[in-house]
Amino acid sequence: MSVSFTVADHVARVTIDRPEALNAVNTATEAELRRIWDEVETRSDIRVVVLTGAGDRAFCAGADLKDVGKEGVAYWADNRPGGFGGLSLRTTLDVPVIARVNGHALGGGFEMVLGCDIVVAAEEASMGLPEPRVGRLPLDGGMILLPRMIPEKLAMGMLLTARRLPAAEWAKLGLVNEVVPRARLDEVVERWVADILTCAPLSVRAIKQIVRRTRHMTPAEAQGQRLPALVAALESEDGLEGVRAFQEKRKPVWKGR
Repeated sequence: MSVSFTVADHVARVTIDRPEALNAVNTATEAELRRIWDEVETRSDIRVVVLTGAGDRAFCAGADLKDVGKEGVAYWADNRPGGFGGLSLRTTLDVPVIARVNGHALGGGFEMVLGCDIVVAAEEASMGLPEPRVGRLPLDGGMILLPRMIPEKLAMGMLLTARRLPAAEWAKLGLVNEVVPRARLDEVVERWVADILTCAPLSVRAIKQIVRRTRHMTPAEAQGQRLPALVAALESEDGLEGVRAFQEKRKPVWKGR
């Protein structure tokens, strides 16, 4: 299988497992990634996801050009739920996703990083959108997301030159949470995982749902939204448990309901 998917202790781990191809995504891998995100959406036991690539060289080198499939207008017009890897443009996944960037994240691989909530990268990792250098376009979120996440002039500089930057430079632009030595990559990722797991799962889902689904709104419009995850969190047993635990000076026991 080109993607490894495991779940334990409320943590899902998704690993693109094609190191011989720099974890580039072919047709079969794309289909499996979409299936996995669909499953994650339906499971209440998953509270955080860690996405990474196998090996030390690449997180994901984007689309596998040896398995092109549809090209040009046909690719652009095709229905690609959720964007590249089923993730880059996905708006229905309320579980936080951490990108463990163990190496190069290029093209669609970088678009998947843009679709994650938290990014931890190894010092030698690099990221960029090289599509124009092979006569293509970053169609699955790169052109749309990057100018909304960093200043437009900086985004245009990256998009129009297809430059690749080291993780530390992307961190300066606010797209990477932490850049760490490779030897500490797993340690730091697990710290982020542990911190998320200390929070009430319904609160976390509500926060992500509100942030992701109200980006296009004014603050006043967003504040007035009564989204399902928000209502569920406000009416939950965990909301009461959190207050009780604080008053009793103990750790809360989350039930996810």
